[in-house]
Amino acid sequence: MTVEPPYLRIAGDIRRRIASGELAPGDRVPSTRRITQDWGVAMATATKALATLNQEGLVRAVPGVGTVVAEPDRERRAIRGQGLTRERIIRTAIALVDAEGLTALSMRRVATEFGTSTMALYRHVPSKGELVRLMSEAVFSEEPPGPRPSGWRAQLALEARWLWDLYERHPWLARVMAALTRPMASPHAMRYTERVLSALSGLGLTPTQMIHVHLALLGYAQGVAMAIELESQAWQDTGMTPEQWMASNEPRMEAIQTTGAYPTLSTLFGEDEFDLELGTLFEFGLERMLDGVAALIEGPRGVSLRRTP
Repeated sequence: MTVEPPYLRIAGDIRRRIASGELAPGDRVPSTRRITQDWGVAMATATKALATLNQEGLVRAVPGVGTVVAEPDRERRAIRGQGLTRERIIRTAIALVDAEGLTALSMRRVATEFGTSTMALYRHVPSKGELVRLMSEAVFSEEPPGPRPSGWRAQLALEARWLWDLYERHPWLARVMAALTRPMASPHAMRYTERVLSALSGLGLTPTQMIHVHLALLGYAQGVAMAIELESQAWQDTGMTPEQWMASNEPRMEAIQTTGAYPTLSTLFGEDEFDLELGTLFEFGLERMLDGVAALIEGPRGVSLRRTP
C-alpha cells in the first residue's frame, strides 16, 4: 500500500474545500504557518502543499493579503505565456513574498508560477540567496518622489519616510536589510546611504558622527518596520485585523488593568482613545531622532558645529 506524502494530503484537503465551494474565489487559504500548526508538518511541507495548488492554478499570491483561491486562470496563463527572464523571476518572487512572507520563498515555488522546472530558474538566478539580493536591489532601485528639499532636516525626513514606505509595501525588506555590521552589497541601497550622508555633509560633523547618524536612523526605521512583517504574518495566521484582535482581547486587558497593579499605565487608557498605529509611532520617533541630530549639530550649549565661511 502506497502512503500519500503529507504535502499531497494537505493539498488534497484544501482542494476539496475549494471544489465544494467552502473556499470561494478570492478567499484566503491557510498560510504556510497555519498549515504547520493545523496539520503538524514542517514549513517546507506546507510550502510544497501550496506550491502544488499554485501549479494547478487553484490558488495565487496576492500582495498584502496572502494566498487566495484563484479566479479563472487567465492571469496564470498570462504569466506562463511570458518568456522566463531574470527580471520576470525577480518581479514574480517579490509579489509572492509580499503576499506570503519570506518563509514562502523557494526556487521551486517561484518555478511553479511559470509552470517550469526549478532547473530552468537556475539558468537565470544561481541561488535563492542571490534571488533575495536581486529582489532587494529591485525594490531599492526606486527614488524618492519630487524635488529634493533644502535643509538637512527636511532631506533626512524625506529619506526616512521614503524608506518607511518601502518597508510598508514590502514587509520582508526590513529583515533582509537589517544587518548593520555585515551589510549586503547593494549598489541601489548605497544610493540611499549616499543621499543621507550628503544631507549631513558640511554641517561640521566628523565622519564617524555622520555614519552613526545614518546607521541610527536606518536602524530605527528597520526596527519599527519589523513589526509590519510580524503583523502581516499574524493577520494571515489568525484571519483577524489588528482592530479585531484588540477587540477580542479587550476584556482580558481590562481585567489586568483593574487589578491596580499598573496604576500609571491604567491612567493612559481612560476616555482618550489610544491608537497604536505603526505609521504614527514611526513619525513620532523620527521627529525625536531628528531633534537629537539637531542637538548634535548645535554642539555643547547650543554652539553650532557648522564651519563659518
